[in-house]
Amino acid sequence: MQASNVCTPTWGHIGTIFVALELGQRSWLVTVHSPERDKISRHTVSGGNYVGLLALIERERERSTRALGASPAVASCYEAGYDGFWLHRLLTAAGITNHVFDPASIAVEQRARRVKTDRIDGELLLRTLMAHCRGEPRVVRIVRVPGPEQEDARRATRERDRLIKEQGAHINRIKALLRLLGFPVGNPRRRGWLTWLAAQRDWQGRAVPPHTLAEIRREYARLMLVREQLAALEERPEQAQFTPAAEMTRRRDHLSRLKGLGPAFSGTLSHEVFYKDFRNRRQVAAYLGLAPSPWQSGTTSRQQGISKAGNPRARRAAIELAWLWLRHQPDSALTQWFHARAVNASKRIKRIAIVALARKLMVTLWRYLTTGLVPEGAVLKPVKA
Repeated sequence: MQASNVCTPTWGHIGTIFVALELGQRSWLVTVHSPERDKISRHTVSGGNYVGLLALIERERERSTRALGASPAVASCYEAGYDGFWLHRLLTAAGITNHVFDPASIAVEQRARRVKTDRIDGELLLRTLMAHCRGEPRVVRIVRVPGPEQEDARRATRERDRLIKEQGAHINRIKALLRLLGFPVGNPRRRGWLTWLAAQRDWQGRAVPPHTLAEIRREYARLMLVREQLAALEERPEQAQFTPAAEMTRRRDHLSRLKGLGPAFSGTLSHEVFYKDFRNRRQVAAYLGLAPSPWQSGTTSRQQGISKAGNPRARRAAIELAWLWLRHQPDSALTQWFHARAVNASKRIKRIAIVALARKLMVTLWRYLTTGLVPEGAVLKPVKA
């Protein structure tokens, strides 16, 4: 039986205009198939010119209406990428059924060296859209578009992750410059570190060379700026770091009740993972990229490890949280499960086991948020009066 979806043509429907958008910074290639014509038409509008795009779609609709005697529906698609989701919201507001495709899920020819052009990609997107609207199952994965509030709320957690990486890069650069000359490093994160550095000498009793010292000072100034911005995010978590809708705030606060989960981890998981409505534990593991990926052919069967096809930020947070869970929840059932398998194991086996623990932990937290079931043996933080 054919599966149905929101754009599957129904009995008595006059037809559907299919529009595939190949988005670029300078121009957009619009590939159109109208129900009154057999051939595919291609049009180009300048990048970001949504007024021209809507006018083009309206012209196609008017021509089809004159030919068919009734106004057809319009279904469109584009690949998730640089342009984000604003175009999806624009097309939806204009009455167009739009889909955002996961680029990695679109099947491409692998017979020989692939020829890739915007023209070919536009046709491929159009055929994929038409197959999806016919109801073909699993022909493409549709990206779930977050609401404007959800999308804006996750900016703070992503900014924090980016600032932490920048902080590490500045510290490593300062250390590399000093070790290059044989100087002690100390702690560059200290406020009085430059005064301490001025008193340091190398094996010949000489201070840091002037040009190297100037570069270190500039790098240190950038490091201090990053640390100030991180402190500003942590000082006002409600206003500066977390501004989600009421449901997102409830989930974040609910996660923060568990020992070992602070505002940063709870916010990251709420914004990156648990804003989605998962149907089962397999979907949770798949979204995180922690699901196993078997390889089977005939009598050959082996495991390739985890898929790593999900949200990379969420996957890193899940594995880091798994290590913290072992430290802060030593009596929980998940911690006991890990120790039973990795107590005398090698480092490689422990790394494999921690990934399995991360998958189990995320599923357990999902159940905790959806059903209120506290993880077995987990300790909750005392409620503040």
